[in-house]
Order: sequence, then structure tokens, then C-alpha cells
Amino acid sequence: TYKMIQRAETIGVFQIESRAQRSMLPRLKPECFYDLVIEVAIVRPGPIQGGMVHPYLQRRQGLEPVVYPKGLESVLDRTRGVPVFQEQVMQIAMIAAGFTGGEADELRRSMAAWKRKGDLGKYREKLIEGMRARDYPVSFAEQIFEQIKGFSEYGFPESHAASFALLVYTSSWLKKHRTAEFLAGMLNAQPLGFYSPSQLVQDARRSGVEVRPPDVMHSDWDCTLERADGRVIRPTRRGKDTEALDARPLDQDGIAQDEDGDPYLESDEALAIDAAPVAVRLGLRLVKGLQQASAAAICLERRRGPFNDAEDLARRTGLNQQQMTMLAAGDALTSLSGHRRQQMWDAAAQHASPPLLSTAPVQEDFLALPQAPEGEEIVFDYASLGLTLRRHPLSLLRPMLREQRWMSARELNELPDGRPARGCGIVTVKQQPATAKGTIFISLEDETGDIQVIVHRALWQRQRQVMLHSRLMAVKGKWQRSGEVRNLIAGHMEDLTPMLGRLRTESRDFH
Repeated sequence: TYKMIQRAETIGVFQIESRAQRSMLPRLKPECFYDLVIEVAIVRPGPIQGGMVHPYLQRRQGLEPVVYPKGLESVLDRTRGVPVFQEQVMQIAMIAAGFTGGEADELRRSMAAWKRKGDLGKYREKLIEGMRARDYPVSFAEQIFEQIKGFSEYGFPESHAASFALLVYTSSWLKKHRTAEFLAGMLNAQPLGFYSPSQLVQDARRSGVEVRPPDVMHSDWDCTLERADGRVIRPTRRGKDTEALDARPLDQDGIAQDEDGDPYLESDEALAIDAAPVAVRLGLRLVKGLQQASAAAICLERRRGPFNDAEDLARRTGLNQQQMTMLAAGDALTSLSGHRRQQMWDAAAQHASPPLLSTAPVQEDFLALPQAPEGEEIVFDYASLGLTLRRHPLSLLRPMLREQRWMSARELNELPDGRPARGCGIVTVKQQPATAKGTIFISLEDETGDIQVIVHRALWQRQRQVMLHSRLMAVKGKWQRSGEVRNLIAGHMEDLTPMLGRLRTESRDFH
């Protein structure tokens, strides 16, 4: 689990899925639960503005000595001499500057008032004079005050960070050891987090998870788990280890610990799921426009017996032509009609019959239609489901992209630091953190992985239209590589969105 976290393979993981967190993970390299507590807390405006991130990383990596004044060991030792949490600032004020408990609490409240910029200036003189009177260096006192000012931009108390870190570890464990279950849960909880269903599915498939399309003969409203034979897995708690949980040792936050000191998770047996590979069946909730009541009608009738064809489905469930067309557009009638063009034809043939004739068979000549090209199918997938289980769109466009010398994510990752680079991909995430001084971070996706792009203020101001409107973006710039952290520093951006029209001219929208 920790190896996965260190590689920043955390798409969909609570709290550590953002661009900033995924950039920090390979540098901080969490190895235990308390490292996650620090990871959660340190990527916040307070520690960043207070200049705490770089010193902590330098000391953690052994590039800078861990030093702090005598008398503050109990406060600063476990964070390598760098105050990361609000409680540490309060303790320093009390121990090193002589603040009373009440004064320290007032300081905390002022730090917590980050939205209205709490008035911290009035504490400066008292803090510095108090520390100087106790023989602390003035430079150290000034440094502490600057870090306190940083906390006015929002920092975490340790208890808050610990509770978040528990969810981080639990989510990460599920993503690593129960990837299919994690994907199904994330899809059923949408909208949630930074990433779209398409990105979540692509990420899970790269980890070896089989994802099956929505189908009226198999899908529920929610995404479900299936065995190889198509049977749905419905986990139930057997409780074998739930009693043992009560006897586990607790840490200082009251969290049950395992033998390695990490948060304890129930064993696989307690989830009543065997170790055999499982697949994720996409639910009908992903079909654009389809209501849950329609899915419920499908599931109810399916339990009474399988559908014979699209006509039988429409007749038994009462679905109208519009609802049937939604299912066909989402490729959810495959088991009944075959490929999507045939599904659309069969769906269009459904008309409401008068009550007297509702059960009467209708004799019509069968018309066999040719299957659509893969590019057209992909366009329909994105238009209806917001994702595709076929080849990635850029894999079809790769020959043209290669002619124009655009590199794939995999090829870029092999480049050394400082090399000129040209990459492109579908825009999946844009972020402009308040602490980034106008810099925008963009994630691009292609068939081989992700490209992390850094766009400085001057460039995006010059190329605002490309920034705002590109669905398929190309970037020329310089490759930055530091350990496991890789970024493309943008020097010029191009909008290649029209190339998506090569898949199917009528549709260029891949979001």
C-alpha cells in the first residue's frame, strides 16, 4: 500500500489525489501512518506560505540537519524541527515565549480565522520578546512568527490531519488490494473528487481490472461486481474478525492498530469475498438521461425472466422510444440487439401500442445494419456514458500525432531532466491553487498514461483561449525530472481539438 502511495498512484484516493498531493508523495515517500498525517497537513496554504515544506523535505531526505532549540524536543522532534500543526505553534508560544493557555488559545483562534485574515500582528512583539527573554535566538523567533503567519492562510490541527489520514490509508488499501471494489464504490458515489468516471476507469484498467459495459441483461442501477461467469457478487459481513477488532491495541487517537502499527483493517474473509479476480459491471446510472425508475423496472422484469429482444424489453418494462434510445446510445442493448447501430434501429422501432394490442406480437421484416467504425463507436461512448471501454481515442490518432512529432506519456517519462519535450493529451484536470502564484497545473491523458503540465502565469495569459477551450491540448516545453516527480514545463500550447473530429466529424466533445 505504501509503495503505491509513494509512486503517487492515488487517483481517486481521499485527500491525496490532487495535483499538489501527487507531486508531494514521491518526495515525502510516506512509510507509516504518521507520515500520512504529515502528508495531509503539510500540503495546505499555511505550511506552504509559512515556508515549512522545503525544510521538512530536506530534513526528511537527510539533506539538512534536524536542528531546533533545546527545550522544544517534545514539540518539534517528530516533525523534524519544523512546526506542521496548529497545536505545535500553540505549544511553542507557551514554552518558548511564556504565553498563558488563554493567550495561546487566542493565537489559535486568530490562526483559524484564515478566511478573514486573522490579526496576527499584535502577537509579534510578545512572541519575539518572550522568546528572546528565554534566550532563544531572535532569528528563530522571527522564523516562528513567519510560520505562524503562514497558518493564517489555513493550516490543520494534528487531530484533524490524523482523522483524514485514517481515511487516506483505508482508501489506499482498498485501491491497492481491492481495486475492482474500490472502482465500483467510486463510480457509485459520483460526482465525487477530482476525477471523472472515465479517468477512474482508465486508471483501474491499467491496474488490470476488467470493466464490463452496461447491459440490460446484467446491469443494476449501480455498478456491481461480477465473477468470470457473470454472476453478481453481493458481499455480506460474516463478522469473523469484527470481535477481534475490539481487542486490538489503540494508538493515541483511539484507532485500532495492526502488528505494524498501521490502521487495522478487517481481513478479506470478513468481507465474504474470495481472492478470485472479479470484474466491474458498469451500472445503468452511467447511461446519459436514463432515470433510476427506468432501471428499476428493467431489474424487476429481468428477475422474472430474461428478455427475448428489444421489443420484449420495451413491452414488459413500459419503456418508451426515448428511453429505449437512451439505452441503445449507451450500448446497453448489446445482449438483445448486437452492435450499436442495430440497437438504435431496434430502439427506434418501439412504439406504444393501444392497451388492447399491448400483448399482440408484431411481425416486421428484420433489417441487418453494418457495424459502425470503432471511431464512431468511441464518440457515441463518450457522448452517452462519458467514457469508453474500447481503445483510447488517442491510440486511433497516434499515427497522425507521431507524424507531427508529439510524444506519448510513456515516451516523455523516459526523457532526462532538461530535455526539450512535445506532448499532447485529452485535458482531464485544470487546477490553479491559491498558493501557486498564478501558475496553472494541467493533467493530460493519452493511451499510455498521464502528462502533468505546469503553465506559468505569463504563458496562460497570452494563450488564454487555448487554456479555456482545448479538449485535446498539445504542449511544447522543457521536461522536468526530479526523482519520481516529472512535469512538462509549458513554453507554448496548441489546441488540437479538431483532430478529435477525425473519429467522427459531427462530435468533438470528449468531456
